[in-house]
Formats: sequence, C-alpha cells, structure tokens
Amino acid sequence: NGFFQFILINVFYKINQISTINDITFIQMKHIKILGTGCPKCKKTTALVEEAVKETGVNATVEKVEDLMEIMKYNILSTPAVVINEEVTIKGRLPSLSELKELLSQ
Repeated sequence: NGFFQFILINVFYKINQISTINDITFIQMKHIKILGTGCPKCKKTTALVEEAVKETGVNATVEKVEDLMEIMKYNILSTPAVVINEEVTIKGRLPSLSELKELLSQ
C-alpha cells in the first residue's frame, strides 16, 4: 500500500552470505505528491510539505504534479491537493504545517 526503501547495513560477512536478520534495517518511505497548476497556494503548499518533511525527519520524496491530465486522475476539482502514498489527504485548500506533520506521522 505504500512505498518501501530497503537499506542493507553490514549484510555480508562473506560474499553471498547474510549474517542475521538484525543486519537489515527496513525504513518506510512516503511518496508525497502536491497536485496544482503552480498558483500561489500550490507553491505555498509545496513549501509547507517540504518544511514538514524536514521538521519531522520522515523519509519521503516530494513530487510536484502540474499536468492537468495527471491531476484529473485523482478526481481533484480544486487545487492544491496533497497525496501521500497514492491517498488524497488534502484537497482544495492550503493545509497548516501542524496538519501536515500529523499526516506524515501516521
């Protein structure tokens, strides 16, 4: 349901031998899309999302989607919108920083 990034730390004692499962660290990665055509609210939303990611330390990628055909795939009628792991979480309004931080912590 989400995107995962796998980071392998000290995995091999010898070539092709994994020592223990404890040598593997799994970190969930969030994929965030900001849907909007580039209006001031969309730009502010992008800045707020980037700030929330930085402040929370969440492992995430942030992508701006400005193509109307791509935005329409999410059934969005007004922008800006925030999509986290392919789930529309905010649409048609400017989110607050605290709201974004809460969404990222889920």
